[in-house]
Amino acid sequence: MNTMKKIALVSMLGIAFAASAAALKTDPAKSTVSATFKQMNVPIESKFKKYTVAIDYDAAKPDASKATVEVETASLDMGDAEYNKEVAKKEWFNSAQFPKATFVSSAIKSAGAGKLTVTGKLTIKGKTTDITFPLTVKTDGGKQVFDGALPIKRLAYNIGEGEWKDTSMVADDVTIKFHVVAQ
Repeated sequence: MNTMKKIALVSMLGIAFAASAAALKTDPAKSTVSATFKQMNVPIESKFKKYTVAIDYDAAKPDASKATVEVETASLDMGDAEYNKEVAKKEWFNSAQFPKATFVSSAIKSAGAGKLTVTGKLTIKGKTTDITFPLTVKTDGGKQVFDGALPIKRLAYNIGEGEWKDTSMVADDVTIKFHVVAQ
């Protein structure tokens, strides 16, 4: 192989590596996804045990970034096995028919130092809505740390059907919180 071909090949490999270097690997041991809501006016935060987060992020070009989150709805841990079974039922998440809630970004924009505005589609229980929320990002020990809170209305996604539509027992307001550590 002549020198020019070798240089071209090395350059192409370098470009391919640089393009793939923006895909970050999530550290599940240090990351969390949770839902906070009020039951009888008492705040409750419950974590999802199973989820995947795919982030393609470049701090120099946040507009080119992408994110996808998939959460297994039956993995919400309410701290009690019976409650966990209840929220997986048809009236709540209907996890048998809709095993995953998903978020897919359509735009990520810089909103100042360490801040991003994320837009995309959130799908829960077969219902998809367009959402926008703020996100913070910082570097800690060579890793990217993303923190955000997304307020939603549970009834917009049919979470809590039948007698559970009554918001005096379980409030309509829910905040999905996430802390994602990736490298």
